[in-house]
Amino acid sequence: MSAAAASAAVLDQELRNLVDNSLGETLPDRSPRRLKSVPAPAGPASERSAGNPLSLGRDARTRLSGAVHALLDMAGLNGVSDAVRLAVLVLAARTPSETGVVEIRTRELGRWLGLSASYVASSVLPVLRRSGVVSVDTAQGEYGQDDGLECRVLPLWAAQDVAGHPLNLVKKEYATLLRLLEAVMAPGWTHRDGRVTPAGLIGARTGRGAATDRLALLLLVLEARETGRVRQCGGRVDIRRGRAAATVARLLGCTASAGERVLERLEDRELVRRVRLRTGSGLAGRSRLMVPAVAAAHGRTVADDVQEDHAEVLQPEPADPDVAARPGEAVELETKAQVSGMLATGKADVAEPDAAATLHTDHTHLVPPVPSPALSGGFSGEGRGGEDGLPERGCVREEQAADGKTAFAESAPPAAEDGPLRGEKPEESPVEERDGQRAAGARAGSRPKAAVWGRGQQRRAGLPADLGVRVALSPVAGLWERLSGWQQDQVEAAAKAEIARLAGMLTWPETAPRLLADRLNDRLEEAGGEVLVRDAMAWLLGRGIVQRPRCPDPRCDDGIRLDTRTDCPACASVVADRRSERTRLRSAWEPQLASVPAPCRKAAYEQLLREHTILAETRAQMRRERAADDVARRREAVAERRRTQQAAEQTRRAAPCIECGLDDAAGLCPQCAYRRRTDALVREAVDLAVAVRADLDSADDISALTEQCETDTRTLISETCRAAGYHGELADFIAPDVAERIVGERRASALRRLLVSEEAEAEANAVHDSALRRNPRERKTAQAAAESARRRTAEYLLSRKVGQLHAQRARGAAGRPPLRVT
Repeated sequence: MSAAAASAAVLDQELRNLVDNSLGETLPDRSPRRLKSVPAPAGPASERSAGNPLSLGRDARTRLSGAVHALLDMAGLNGVSDAVRLAVLVLAARTPSETGVVEIRTRELGRWLGLSASYVASSVLPVLRRSGVVSVDTAQGEYGQDDGLECRVLPLWAAQDVAGHPLNLVKKEYATLLRLLEAVMAPGWTHRDGRVTPAGLIGARTGRGAATDRLALLLLVLEARETGRVRQCGGRVDIRRGRAAATVARLLGCTASAGERVLERLEDRELVRRVRLRTGSGLAGRSRLMVPAVAAAHGRTVADDVQEDHAEVLQPEPADPDVAARPGEAVELETKAQVSGMLATGKADVAEPDAAATLHTDHTHLVPPVPSPALSGGFSGEGRGGEDGLPERGCVREEQAADGKTAFAESAPPAAEDGPLRGEKPEESPVEERDGQRAAGARAGSRPKAAVWGRGQQRRAGLPADLGVRVALSPVAGLWERLSGWQQDQVEAAAKAEIARLAGMLTWPETAPRLLADRLNDRLEEAGGEVLVRDAMAWLLGRGIVQRPRCPDPRCDDGIRLDTRTDCPACASVVADRRSERTRLRSAWEPQLASVPAPCRKAAYEQLLREHTILAETRAQMRRERAADDVARRREAVAERRRTQQAAEQTRRAAPCIECGLDDAAGLCPQCAYRRRTDALVREAVDLAVAVRADLDSADDISALTEQCETDTRTLISETCRAAGYHGELADFIAPDVAERIVGERRASALRRLLVSEEAEAEANAVHDSALRRNPRERKTAQAAAESARRRTAEYLLSRKVGQLHAQRARGAAGRPPLRVT
């Protein structure tokens, strides 16, 4: 028997052993399975309903999902609670595409999050301000609380007109995202005409963990396909929790245990379902995560999809790690005691960071929710009609019945129905009143005339409570008393910002308030005192508080250095430069002025100086225009390059497959790509087997063993796929995984053979003796070093043999004799 035949026999036996190992270790046993005919559908295929907000097309779902994940991945939202992250999404969905400013009340934002207004004001809004993702301007209510909100989602505003940016949304995409959020988590409304808009899928879920559940359901809806199925995460997961719980955990960015609790709460409300594929033996196989509402929106049911895949819904059993409770794990009640957002034990619930105070017991989503304050129609934020804007009294919302009427309205005298309590005039929201007077007598559906800003907000008699601001504004206490409530807020905010800016550039930041007070004193002396200031707010914001540098140095204020309180050297340098320039010009113009009479010489000099100044300014303006043109050309070049790249990308995506000719395959369709991957892995596996078994000096031996090994490897892959129940195109997608496992087995086998070679043994002995000579007592260390050297030598020998094999094949293809391997 020749060497090639003997090597082929040994290789064939190892391949058969590898088939048994592959079938027993990697792929599930699905051999007892027979193909069954699938009956044709009885009627036409179901189509998705265009009027259902959950019925999103693939492009719309991809667009909205990209925008949502781009917002959640902002750096300012790292480590914040789910309530804050959900608040960003709610504000983004309600953003008007024209102005980018969202007007909303704190209580209404809390109803969208399922949390109380106090929790939103104390735990959500401060985090939003610190995150830098949302700018929040607040208007205080009757008792000093944050009532009206003006919010702007800064990444959305910055991404406008940026081509290709996931947050560059158009008006119809804002509307689609808002309708989707309303369908998922709208709190429900009661209209003035008695109509009731029901809550969304999870709109009735309030209290502890409500924001987490709402955010999880929204992300699952965006990930769900038309069949309602959610693609689960890949890789290794905790088998005690299940892949579905791991998918929810990765969407939320939490632990698997927290994701499992969220998933169980959603299952209890029948918002998601976990189903199991039934194997041929009748046992439960892989699990699937389904969103029934999405399937229903597309005219399908979860049962239909399950029946098509031979699946069944599993009931919670102790043997099911996805749905069974673990030992020692108690059932978590959704209603918790209110202890400042903490558990009764004093430990924060890490799995649900948005834990809020529970105000009332949760109700099932099948029961009609408690209605919200009556609106003129439609959803939250819709403009009020021509009737009175605010409720008659503060407790009207708590006593509102389900039919939109209040118990107080039934028992109150008629006079109470015509006006508010304590003789106050009806007012709009502080956010709406800030825009000034609006058209009065508007028709139904438009906003009524609002009062002048400041009337609804109480003016503060004294200076702000902040000690730094109080010290800084003490010189203008008289002007402060002339301001309205809103104007005082604006001046206080400007003073705080200026104090913070000054503190950042001073050596002693604590002196910033005193420095601002000195500036206000100086500016008042310039103006002639407070009595000569006509508009207090305009003077404070335009002259008093702002810095007036006389030179490019940012520390200069009216020629005084802010950090040293001395004359600014940069200003002195500018003055000296101007004087030297004038001296030079006078010397240059002296011959021209010699013939001018003495009385007219000064006027002639001033005329020449004016002409020189105008010429210098004209040249500077031309330089600025050229710089602006350069910037515009660079921007146009960047835009053109971006358009070219987009066109090239579209062309690449539209290119047909070079293998099968499939259109819009980006040059290579998935099936052909899997086949190429399989071929590459097969070649690698063949090289590993031939390199350690063939005689590298014999071209015939290399050719024969290569052909035999490639045939056996491809047969092994096809048999493995067939034994696992994969046929046709599905086998092409599974073949790379099988081939990769074969490559790993071949590499391990080749290394085991080379570990006992003479070269590896000699290297290991040399390293062992060298380590013992350095330290005779460390025998274990020497043995470990020898084994490491043995492995490195084996890997080097394997790579060298594979390289020699490739060189011999290249010489054979070129018609040259093989090299002698030494």
